Amino acid sequence: MINMLSNFIQGFSNFYQPLLQSSYFMLFVIITFGLLIGRIRLGSFSFDFSAVIFIALLFGHYGVKIDPVIQQIGILLFIFTIGIQAGPGFFRSFIKNGRSFILLAFIIVATGAIISAIAILAFGVDKNLVIGIFNGALTSTPGLAAAVEATNSPLSSIGYGIAYPFGVVGVVLFISLMPKIMKINLRKEEEKYQSTLLKEFPQIVTRDFIVSNSEVLGKPFSVLRSDVCTKQCITTKIFRENSVIIPHVDTHLLLGDIIRVVGPDPDMGHVSELVGAETNHAFPKTESSDAQWIFVTNKSIINKRIEDLNLFDNFNASIAVLKRSSIDISPDPTTHLRFGDRLFIAADRESFPAIISLFGNESKRLSETDFLPITLGIIIGIIIGSIPFNLGFFTLKLGLTGGVLAAALTLSSIGKTGPIIWSMSSNANLLIREFGLLLFLASVGCDAGAHLVETLVNNGMLLFGIGALISIIPMIIGWWLGSKLFKINLLSLFGLITGGMTSTPGLGAAAKHTDTNIPQIAYATVYPFALVLMIIFSKLLNLL
Repeated sequence: MINMLSNFIQGFSNFYQPLLQSSYFMLFVIITFGLLIGRIRLGSFSFDFSAVIFIALLFGHYGVKIDPVIQQIGILLFIFTIGIQAGPGFFRSFIKNGRSFILLAFIIVATGAIISAIAILAFGVDKNLVIGIFNGALTSTPGLAAAVEATNSPLSSIGYGIAYPFGVVGVVLFISLMPKIMKINLRKEEEKYQSTLLKEFPQIVTRDFIVSNSEVLGKPFSVLRSDVCTKQCITTKIFRENSVIIPHVDTHLLLGDIIRVVGPDPDMGHVSELVGAETNHAFPKTESSDAQWIFVTNKSIINKRIEDLNLFDNFNASIAVLKRSSIDISPDPTTHLRFGDRLFIAADRESFPAIISLFGNESKRLSETDFLPITLGIIIGIIIGSIPFNLGFFTLKLGLTGGVLAAALTLSSIGKTGPIIWSMSSNANLLIREFGLLLFLASVGCDAGAHLVETLVNNGMLLFGIGALISIIPMIIGWWLGSKLFKINLLSLFGLITGGMTSTPGLGAAAKHTDTNIPQIAYATVYPFALVLMIIFSKLLNLL
């Protein structure tokens, strides 16, 4: 296959040189060949999108060039959609796993810095060259900028060019091959993650209880509701005297009433202790009450708390279940609503037209793509990335990727600013993300391929070997510590390693292993921290 591609490139070059020099034409030739080869399966293994970078390396070696702006556009689209997707779960993940995640990212970057220091002190390699190799091996462009600023030497850029090709390809190969080498069942890893998630967000169930506790009799439901809803359980219906009623503010529970409660399974025991024993009595169908799933699509209520809507008093309604990002959540009064939330609401049937009008329930809007938040969000990210932060002995800029990622994470967590909703449908997000990744892989591969052979010939295998060690050893150590010591789910570990290595192509390879956004959330958690560490360690290496 490689020989066939080489013959094609040489033959095509002789036959029609103008097209070969067309950046846009060759971009799609590279992507097409990459996608075709990515579909080839060896057993259960395939490179999928990652094959594009290998094809780009080959084309780049033969002189094909892609306009650098394409690389910038690709990485902007990819990073922004990653941040938008990961943002809602980012801060929760950071609070829950931040310490172990950041520690592991620190170990990954510090290991690369220690190997770099050994190369300087033990092998006598010029420190300016090694600092560039360090940043190239971990594919950190902001780190290179800091290195050039610190060393004021062109050797840093040369070292970056030597190590960068393997830094890009090495992470992709590691992420793609490691599950096969270690014989890891990634579906089981998904199931483990979902099981852990279920402990955090227990399954929402429906149970019926017969009222027998005298302590709850005669109390208005406005008082009882706070008790019965303790442990996040919601009473949606009452069966009384052969009729079904939706509880009002002034409804009293009577002996023998049967109440239907929706909430987390582990909390149902508390309801039983408060009200009475569970029963299997069947609720009859009634035209007066109903329960429906309703989508939140009305922009005016985005970011509002459930209690602000006063559903119980205004509509005699209650939200029993909130489904967000495929997770069932038992809502409480302080829960903020997000665009695309799906609510299971119990209410009087005549109240539903007004309730639907309040929430929107326009499912068609969920599949629409509003490009204004995308373009505006990227602009904000670029501005943030260009702002210098004075940290004492050096100045830090987040750079293009760091700024855009920080903006996307923050904006998607905010959810809404005025009329602008910082979210995207999953289909639109996936399409834009993968298109951006393809543009980036094709461009960065051509750029690296143009210098790969030259740098090896001119600088020898020692420098390339140092770069390879700086790329490989931190990933191996990170993998072992993450899986054995920290017991991190391997799909999260993919994101941690690629984030610690600041490798966008690596994240693309990791994302292909699963249909979930587990790697993206872990990547987003550590990536900004890893960027800062790369800059700090580049400065420290310059002090040797």
